[in-house]
Amino acid sequence: MKDKLIIVGAGGHGKVCADIASKMGKWNTINFLDDEISNINFDDFHIIGNLSDVAKYIDSHDFFVAIGNNEVRYKILQDLVKKNANITTLIHPSSIMGLECTIGDGTVIMPGVVINCCTKIGDGCIINTSVSIDHDNKIGNFVHISPGAHLSGTVEVQDFTWVGAGVVIKNNLMITHNCIIGAGALVVKDIDEIGTYIGVPARKIV
Repeated sequence: MKDKLIIVGAGGHGKVCADIASKMGKWNTINFLDDEISNINFDDFHIIGNLSDVAKYIDSHDFFVAIGNNEVRYKILQDLVKKNANITTLIHPSSIMGLECTIGDGTVIMPGVVINCCTKIGDGCIINTSVSIDHDNKIGNFVHISPGAHLSGTVEVQDFTWVGAGVVIKNNLMITHNCIIGAGALVVKDIDEIGTYIGVPARKIV
């Protein structure tokens, strides 16, 4: 770990991630790289370049990718890994973590999150504000679980799936990769076909 952090992506999600990093108290400086430098202004954090400038900071900074889109986040993070960047994980101090939980590289755990024991969360995930994930869940890589979603015990969410705000997932279920679960949906059975699902109970629409 280094004493300086660069966050790739200076949009709204990036701002929240910078706030979490600041509250963790592990870095002396926190700055951004973003390709839209002229359109963004922060009082507390600075944009010091764009994505083409990564090589300048590899040896002196930790990195975090704050891009909401799962696929774009994956591509940028993989490129950083190939360049031997040190990828960090952000965990808000207000979150609650049970015993024997594991959190992958490049994942962010936001304020008010509760993760119960024996849950495994992969690389590059977004576990958003006030999410609850109960015991023995398995969350794949580059998954986004949106604010206020609730996952019961022994749920598996596979890679690149997006779980919308306020979704409720019944216990002992599996959701396959590359799905979108629309806001407010209630998932009561396994989802084993890629697609977009909405409603109560959740049904496939695309």
